[in-house]
Amino acid sequence: MSLDTGTEALARLAEERVDHRFKGLPPDAEGLTVGELAAQRRNLFTDGFATPVLALSAERLEHNLALMESYTERHGLAFAPHGKTSMAPQLFHRQTGRGAWGITLAVPHQVRVARAFGTRRIFLANELVDAPALRWIAAELERDADFRFVCYVDSVRGVELMDAALHGTARPVDVVVEPAAGEGARTGVRTEAECAAVADAVAATRTLRLVGVAGYEGEVPQADPDRVHAYLRRLVALAVEFDRAGRFAGLTEIVVSAGGSAWFDAVADVFAGIPELSAPVLKLLRSGAYVSHDDGRYRDVTPFNRVPEEGALEPAFRLWTQVVSRPSPEQAFTNAGKRDAAYDLDLPVAQVIRRAGTERPATGVAVTGLSDQHAWLRTGPEADLEVGDWVGLGLSHPCTSFDKWQLIPVAEADGTVVDYIRTFF
Repeated sequence: MSLDTGTEALARLAEERVDHRFKGLPPDAEGLTVGELAAQRRNLFTDGFATPVLALSAERLEHNLALMESYTERHGLAFAPHGKTSMAPQLFHRQTGRGAWGITLAVPHQVRVARAFGTRRIFLANELVDAPALRWIAAELERDADFRFVCYVDSVRGVELMDAALHGTARPVDVVVEPAAGEGARTGVRTEAECAAVADAVAATRTLRLVGVAGYEGEVPQADPDRVHAYLRRLVALAVEFDRAGRFAGLTEIVVSAGGSAWFDAVADVFAGIPELSAPVLKLLRSGAYVSHDDGRYRDVTPFNRVPEEGALEPAFRLWTQVVSRPSPEQAFTNAGKRDAAYDLDLPVAQVIRRAGTERPATGVAVTGLSDQHAWLRTGPEADLEVGDWVGLGLSHPCTSFDKWQLIPVAEADGTVVDYIRTFF
């Protein structure tokens, strides 16, 4: 996939026709291209958008992109933000344009999406043993000399399956050994001896090339700063031991990678102490939720709470819903539910109410539950809420907010919609 082809694919997103597939867009925009609709710069609140509608803040999105660019530069980290958060090639493009080394992904479908839009460097944070997907990856590597692909290995059996699927391919697939974050953690090799056995299995193949080590500190059981730092030091120690044993001989770069969205300050701390190895080290951070941040889980766990002098991310999502029932002074219902809002970590939070062009805090209003298409609101005596009011909800967990919307308006602070983000889940 050439860069020009990727740029052309991004441009073609603007040629897609607006129709019934896309929730919340103005009904009278039917038949326009996305580019034509964007050029009209409609207002989210007054120009025909229908509730429920999810919007991204243009200003906050830009702030978050800039903040993580400066953070990673300041700490000497390469950055491959996890693309499974948004599955939005337009955002991938903005992230790499902001200095990201590449994009992290989790499953083969996501890799195919990223490649279709020209992503040249992909880190797959998973062991890939699906034979058709591996053969497709091998074909991409053969076709495009500029394509860099790295994935986990965490078992001898996995190495054997990969080797069998890749038999006869010309260019080896780069892999990193994943040590587990502890007993009971999600994936990864449980002991250093097993890590060495997996590395030996890789070395015995012609289809795979060991290029480093990687892990995910977010899976450390009962995670706290001490436990997370200890796991990351173990990860670095494994890289040092592998290098001392000559396992990285001939490489021009050794990959050491970690980093979710809750502990990237610990990654920066530990990776700053990686000693000199036989080749330069690519210190690769993979945090992804920053792009939109949120008003729940990641607001609470972001490392910037621990290091406020480094800056602060801003929640960029708001789900606009409308009150459709007010059956009692203590209860109201809006027209957005599980089909529209993330709910796997926390319920949405009522933030603001709009009526007749004015906006005020949603005082006395709380979301207590979600049905498929309704939010249940508890309203106190101080709540001034009527049928027809718009209620702006803050969301928790970016990954399960993006995936419910195929085309997301990007709105400036005054409501002017300046772009539309296309997702591919």
